[in-house]
Amino acid sequence: MPHGTNSAATDPSRPAAAATGGVKEQRVTKQRLAVSAALDELDDFVSTQELYRLMQNKGISVSLATSYRILQSLADDGLIDVLRNGEGEAVYRRCAVTGHHHHLLCRNCGKAVEVEAPAVETWAARTASEHGFTEVAHTVEIFGLCPECTAKKAAGKL
Repeated sequence: MPHGTNSAATDPSRPAAAATGGVKEQRVTKQRLAVSAALDELDDFVSTQELYRLMQNKGISVSLATSYRILQSLADDGLIDVLRNGEGEAVYRRCAVTGHHHHLLCRNCGKAVEVEAPAVETWAARTASEHGFTEVAHTVEIFGLCPECTAKKAAGKL
């Protein structure tokens, strides 16, 4: 699961091939633009079903199946981040940080914080090398309660 975005992420009308060195050309459809624009309006990770509901509430007509395909395509092209939430469901977000990074995720409200973790990168590279692995990729997501939800829990409101 690649993390980060590249220059094509800021221009959803730009074909994916421009971002991936010509490997794959994605048709730019009104549905793809609508899904991309809906993601741009969100700060936190969102499931396909949540994004679909948000678009439906705004009168944007994109089928749920098409939404799934577009989100997976955007993730495959490295234009959005995808990860599994605490329930194992795939969630998506266009991150502000470019390049490889990780996330702190609130189990209660879904708030996400992008973090760089040089110590994790060093550990992952060393561990892979010690075992003879090459072309290594990794994903690290840290789940907990954000400061606001921690305060609510302490006050008995969660």
